[in-house]
Amino acid sequence: MNLKRAYLLLCGFYTVLILIGIIALLMGGGSLLAMIQLGVGAVVVIGLWGYFLDRGFMNPRMWRPLAGLLAVAIVVQLVAVFTAELSGTAMTWTLTTAIFSVLPMIFLYRYGDRDQPLWASPEELEGGKVLGELLEGQRELMVEKQDQDSQATVRVRRAGDAYLASVEREREGQVEAFEERFRCPATLAFFIEKFTCISVGDVARKYRNGGTRPA
Repeated sequence: MNLKRAYLLLCGFYTVLILIGIIALLMGGGSLLAMIQLGVGAVVVIGLWGYFLDRGFMNPRMWRPLAGLLAVAIVVQLVAVFTAELSGTAMTWTLTTAIFSVLPMIFLYRYGDRDQPLWASPEELEGGKVLGELLEGQRELMVEKQDQDSQATVRVRRAGDAYLASVEREREGQVEAFEERFRCPATLAFFIEKFTCISVGDVARKYRNGGTRPA
């Protein structure tokens, strides 16, 4: 059994736990707190399936806060185990829940990283491919553009296994300058088009149409 199959079996295990919880609720065996826990658990399972299947489900911004919520819940449960006067059954259940929450917390934190291909749209993947190809023949890509009331300058270069993007933009008389580092070229394409008036097509036109020869 390879690691990928083991992780998928783990997802299946958590899914079965959620199904058992749903059946228990339908049979009238749960409180309002149990319903909330089951709802959170169902979202966690969706995130786990997305992570191991390399599919982007929901919004990437929600998964790291959810991982943080799990971390807080783990700490609270461990504190309760060592400080509260719990029965043997309650202590076992609380400790087991805390332990089984550790792996989902780690995986969901990784899943919430926007800088990976699974969160990229087909257009962003294509744009990242274009930028990657251009950077194979250029040490740095630099494009300036004036668009109505805004102006931007973007410089992109390779920095080891990462891509470094430096942006200077001016709008309504205010100038901003910032720099970001990405591992995934599709995320780089997303960043440029979202935060400047420059598109990947602008970069491609400059460096593919004879504007600059490869370095």
